[in-house]
Amino acid sequence: MKNKLLTALFLALIFSSCSNENTSSSENNTINKAANRQATGSSANDLLSDNVFKSITIEIVYVEGFEPTQTAVDNFISFLTDRTNKPNGIVTEKRAIASPGKDVYTINDIADIEREHRKYYNTEDDIAVWAYFSDGKSDSDSEENNTVVLGSAYWNTSFVIYEETLQGFSNQPLEPKRWLLESTVINHEFGHIFGLTNLGSAMQSDHEDTEHPKHCNDEDCLMYWATESSVGIGNMANRNNVPQLDAQCIADLQANGGK
Repeated sequence: MKNKLLTALFLALIFSSCSNENTSSSENNTINKAANRQATGSSANDLLSDNVFKSITIEIVYVEGFEPTQTAVDNFISFLTDRTNKPNGIVTEKRAIASPGKDVYTINDIADIEREHRKYYNTEDDIAVWAYFSDGKSDSDSEENNTVVLGSAYWNTSFVIYEETLQGFSNQPLEPKRWLLESTVINHEFGHIFGLTNLGSAMQSDHEDTEHPKHCNDEDCLMYWATESSVGIGNMANRNNVPQLDAQCIADLQANGGK
């Protein structure tokens, strides 16, 4: 087991862009790209409820050679199905792109990749999600602190998984199965997009970890800060199931339109 602290990093950031990047027109239909470039957690109700959006489109884009396992994709869809009210269902599209050619990516680099390659944005009754699986590593990795970043939620419908880094910590002796680590990081990041913890879905009880804000204080919860820590990863080596949300986090989602 590699002796590093593995983290899933959420970044509640809004990146500035020119107005002509935020809208585009096709056959007299205007796409408001800015609606998918808001703060992490701000679209929690739109994702959870059927008040406005009746379906979800998941756009899964990966760098060639770093495709997520189908098991992880299936687990992600199950996670969404269990927690969202979408009578018209959830649709996925998966495709590969060439490497952008960097060894290290800032979150602004990741956002620029999305701007270049994202095809789907919100429509009248469908909310679109961008899921990117990257080569290289995050610039937030720290040799000094012995930490690496596995994933980041950075906009209201966008997250990145650093798949090359993740592959280096899975499918080896004393390491978790790749699909299990992928599923854990994907679901954890989307938990932040769902507004957990105290990030857009109001807490129904006091369960935010004061030492690790925007994370749950239940050690067994998917949203516990150490879910991807060296301790958590070590424990995953001997398990075959993905960590689940605890009752407190589920109550927050239910109060915000979810199941």
